[in-house]
Amino acid sequence: MRALTDRAELYRGKFTSNIMAATTLGPTGAALYISRVTYPSVAAFAIGCASALQMSSGGSTSAAITAQDLSTRLYIFADDSMMGRQFGTEGNLKGTQYIANELSKLGIQPGGVAGSYFQDVPAYRVSLSTGAQVFLDGAPLVFGTDFITSFPASGRAIPVDSLQVVYGGDLSDTTTLVAPDQVAGKAILLSIRTPLLRNPNQIIGRYAAARAIITANDPRAVRPYAVTISTDTTPARVNLVVSPAVAARLAGGDPATIKSGTPGRWIRFSSIAFSRSPAPARNVIGIIPGTDAALRGEYVAIGAHNDHLGFRFAGALDHDSLRAYNIMANRIVEARTHATPGTPGGGLTPAERASIHVNVDSLHRIRPARRDSVYNGADDDGSGSVGTLEIAEAFARSGVKPRRSLIFVWHTGEESGLLGSRYFTDNPTISRDSIVAQLNMDMIGRGSAFDLVGGGPTYVQLVGSRRLSTELGDIVEAVNKSEPTPLSFDYAFDANGHPERIYCRSDHYEYARYGIPITFFTTGLHMDYHQLTDEPQYIDYEHMRKVAQLVHDVALRVGDLDHRVVVDKPKPDPRGACVQ
Repeated sequence: MRALTDRAELYRGKFTSNIMAATTLGPTGAALYISRVTYPSVAAFAIGCASALQMSSGGSTSAAITAQDLSTRLYIFADDSMMGRQFGTEGNLKGTQYIANELSKLGIQPGGVAGSYFQDVPAYRVSLSTGAQVFLDGAPLVFGTDFITSFPASGRAIPVDSLQVVYGGDLSDTTTLVAPDQVAGKAILLSIRTPLLRNPNQIIGRYAAARAIITANDPRAVRPYAVTISTDTTPARVNLVVSPAVAARLAGGDPATIKSGTPGRWIRFSSIAFSRSPAPARNVIGIIPGTDAALRGEYVAIGAHNDHLGFRFAGALDHDSLRAYNIMANRIVEARTHATPGTPGGGLTPAERASIHVNVDSLHRIRPARRDSVYNGADDDGSGSVGTLEIAEAFARSGVKPRRSLIFVWHTGEESGLLGSRYFTDNPTISRDSIVAQLNMDMIGRGSAFDLVGGGPTYVQLVGSRRLSTELGDIVEAVNKSEPTPLSFDYAFDANGHPERIYCRSDHYEYARYGIPITFFTTGLHMDYHQLTDEPQYIDYEHMRKVAQLVHDVALRVGDLDHRVVVDKPKPDPRGACVQ
């Protein structure tokens, strides 16, 4: 699932701020220790789960949707060999090839371009050109260690030479920020003292007149390139992420002790230019024709996203201490708010953060450190991807097929901004008007009481099921009641104005913007969301099976209707911003 806070190039580093705090160094650089009271139970769970399920050996799968088949597929799809499946990289090609191979084995009809299972998504990799430099006090800063730039989608930078830096305040505390006119024509330096839980772009938009925006973070945690599908060639402002040490030099002291608006040093840019080259990206599409000649020209779409986050560019972390930290962080926030935070390790007050002490040495006495740098994305969205495969297999290998056709789409680039689903819905390989409904699965492998407040063995969140069609929402409810073990639907995240904005955060919205009724199925966020610890051993495969079976049965019911699902709600503007 796409993060709530925009993963724009300038701010990507903030997503690892909690991860970095979760290892051997705390927010202030001090070593962290778990208290003797809380350590044993948390460590036992973090370590025990890692050995509770061994990697499935692969092999054939059955026609039925089973927990064993889901496990077999997920241990392949979320393996380290898939390299984190990041959009625009070799890893994503590996993941999409696996899906296509499985469709071919099942004899499912290709639904892509030119008789293939693939729809190429035009994507471009933007990188800083060789020879580009940034100078402070006459000495060059080191790219990737001292600083990293933003990467304009156009691959073109607005020329800039030397700029005076002005300390603009703390981006996580808007009361400290300077007025826009104080930094017009200059570079504004912003500190980030606590993790950002909301999209900062609206705040950043205040400083359109600044020539550069500089944030203090860890440049090593930022991907050293960007992948975009934009064809815009307009030059853009180049912003920087600098290390805390460089930020202090720029500000003339510790930003924590400096008044907002204080002038700092001058910074010089030299030969700032970017290269823009094609990057591999593709959706995977398969079709099972309907049984009714009069209706098989209409489609029920079933989807998930095939990409995840790739590698951690700052290097490997110890899996067990990271997970223990995030479990405890969640527990603290849950005890105070009675809700699970949307960002693992986030939502803590300074005092609460200081109270978490991860004892890495104790963890290592139980078990040697297990270093990891691959974001495997087992739940996000390996679970939805293999769930979609299992549903496709169940329809392909059984004698039960709906009157309407089924189209299965594994979208790429969801984590980069719903890019693959936007491209597919703008350029569908079938008539867009022929799609009667879309059922989206993203993170369907967790949902227990351990994972989130209110969770349990039948828990699932439903989003969007009645936003365009009352009938579709009623169908989902009716089908669920007929299941051997009905699921318990949580509609709380579908509320208008909900701060998590789940309706806008996964691929279903790209269909909904065109007036196609959708339902989004998810078992919710948890302590491993967008973490290195999102791995197959933590998945509840029986829970996942129930969700996949429900989606299968809803698709069958919708596919057999004697009429199209009725759209009785206003359609959004397909080019407008998503509103929940």
